[in-house]
Amino acid sequence: MTGGGVTRLGRGATRMVFDLGGLTRFGAQVADSLRRRPLRLRRLADEMFTIGVLSLSIVLLSGLLVGLVLGLQGHTTLVRFGAEDTLGAVVGLVLIRELGPVLTALLVTGRAGSAVAAEIGAMVVTEQLDGLRMMSVDPIDFVVKPKALAMVLSMPLLSALFIVMGVFGGWLVGVVFVGGDPGLYLSSLESAVRFREDIGGSLLKAFVFGVLVALISTWRGFTCRPNAAGVSAATTATVVMSSVATLIFDYFITALWRF
Repeated sequence: MTGGGVTRLGRGATRMVFDLGGLTRFGAQVADSLRRRPLRLRRLADEMFTIGVLSLSIVLLSGLLVGLVLGLQGHTTLVRFGAEDTLGAVVGLVLIRELGPVLTALLVTGRAGSAVAAEIGAMVVTEQLDGLRMMSVDPIDFVVKPKALAMVLSMPLLSALFIVMGVFGGWLVGVVFVGGDPGLYLSSLESAVRFREDIGGSLLKAFVFGVLVALISTWRGFTCRPNAAGVSAATTATVVMSSVATLIFDYFITALWRF
């Protein structure tokens, strides 16, 4: 490796350490704002609508399509081993344990996380956050807290709806399209799913992913450069960082949840 390559590597590592430190410090400020009053419930409800309700269509449609694909692939594979009666268990476990929370987090990142970063970044460019500071209003408490809390609360709910639609899509394939027994589909699903190991782990993942997407999107918008290029860079970085962080934490939660 040349001297220039070592220099670039060192700068990249230093930038990553500074970013992690800045994100941690920002997260501590957001956590501190959660204990303050007032709670701004109306702003929270508005953000829940923007982040959660407006993401419903893409989450439900994606869940249905993923369930249809899982049903087709699962039925084709299980028929080879004479185990097509376990299709419900296969579809349900794959969706609950992995695809539900992970794909929901990626979808919400692309639709809502990028929008949050762009909106806060636009407030930085137009000096609205500076205006709040001049009026002795903490922008983290007034702007960031409702958005972050709405993201954290919406993610598990959206993940659950994604899973329900995925299971329904698998049922359509296994029962309607290929003529399977609906009772066997549901009974295999019911007997295979355990609350703590499967549903508990799925809810934990969705909650953690919500925290990650909320912090990264609000932090990137809050610290972006005050120009159009800065807002664009913050939006792109939000999607990339949130997606990578989701996949990294998915592995660690999956590895540790077994113990």
